[in-house]
Amino acid sequence: MSDKRSIGVGVVSLGWMGRLHTRAYRALKEKFPEIEADIRLVSCCDVMEENRRQATEVLGFRRAVSDYHELINDPQVDVVDICSPNFLHHEIAMAAIEAGKPFWIEKPMGISAEQSADIAQGAEAKGLITSVGFNYRHVPAVQYARRLIAEGKLGRITNARVWLIADYASDPNGPLTWRYEKGRAGAGVVLDLMGHGEDLVQYLLRDRITEVTALTDTFIDQRPKPLKAGVGHSGWVVSDELGPVENEDYCAVIARFAGGAVATMESSRVSVGPRSEYVVEVYGTEGSIRWNFEDLNHVEVCLGRSNGALQGYVRAMAGPDHPDFARFQPGAGTSMGFDDMKVIEAAKFVSGVLADEQYGPSAADGWSAAEIDDAVVASAADGAWHQVRAVSGRTTFDK
Repeated sequence: MSDKRSIGVGVVSLGWMGRLHTRAYRALKEKFPEIEADIRLVSCCDVMEENRRQATEVLGFRRAVSDYHELINDPQVDVVDICSPNFLHHEIAMAAIEAGKPFWIEKPMGISAEQSADIAQGAEAKGLITSVGFNYRHVPAVQYARRLIAEGKLGRITNARVWLIADYASDPNGPLTWRYEKGRAGAGVVLDLMGHGEDLVQYLLRDRITEVTALTDTFIDQRPKPLKAGVGHSGWVVSDELGPVENEDYCAVIARFAGGAVATMESSRVSVGPRSEYVVEVYGTEGSIRWNFEDLNHVEVCLGRSNGALQGYVRAMAGPDHPDFARFQPGAGTSMGFDDMKVIEAAKFVSGVLADEQYGPSAADGWSAAEIDDAVVASAADGAWHQVRAVSGRTTFDK
């Protein structure tokens, strides 16, 4: 007989992210053997029959359903995993809260700060452990950079630069999916990419963004309507009929932090050149750090101001001395990848559920980013500085 606690998993929506979450759960036994839990893939929900077939025949779920209520109310499902499109996040999360089940949800949690507040406050009222998909926190090089900042190695933090520049929507012939509709996606690149940057810089500085001013623009204002649905950004078939893009392709933000630092932040989904150039730089009176997701296994560090001819950056490669790296690779040079970040995220979620402690990014963290997003959108509309509302609950970016 095993004394491990059994945790039954239910995954809602088996697109790219749902499959990634599923693989993350399956990897825990090998990568985090100290987690005393028997992880069971109990149920998958998807509206597409082919995805339901693959859930049971390929991925190992015990059953597959087409109604998320059936999954959430399944007594064998202990935790709910929400990987559906943005516009469904709120209703599914609220159903999980009503059922009293911990949940791991992709960002943005909703299409507005109001929806995110509902989710965060509802989870807090029920005492639920949650997780939000801020996966860039979990990169070993980022974890190491955060440690340097916390130890004061950069001195007093003065400013940061953040940009998340991508090309996934750079083709004007790309399909007019739900991502370009305000009613179903909310804002555009602000929610899709900038939200990651906002959380990441708050996490590195352990400090809250309190005020922003911003501008946005839409450079591709029409796209062809789809004839056949795809998965994520691929597999779509489009028609010759065009429809309007209702949200922004680009945003630029200036932000102030509670502790006095400032930041410039920029995001684009239509750039040609950068593929996923997600960069954060943090500057202090005694040094600085730089990290780029396109080269996620390296961090550039400059410590001190009086190194003469050697003044400048050291480019450090992630290795066993960096947090969690040795779980995945034996030594520096054998690099980690995007999927590994999700395994770490899954480990924090499951460990938190077992211990009834909030270890990973919480629903309160998701709400915090959503309040910044709303302030950015409001500022872009009127050109003024906007205060960012503080949130309640168990945030972890400042721990």
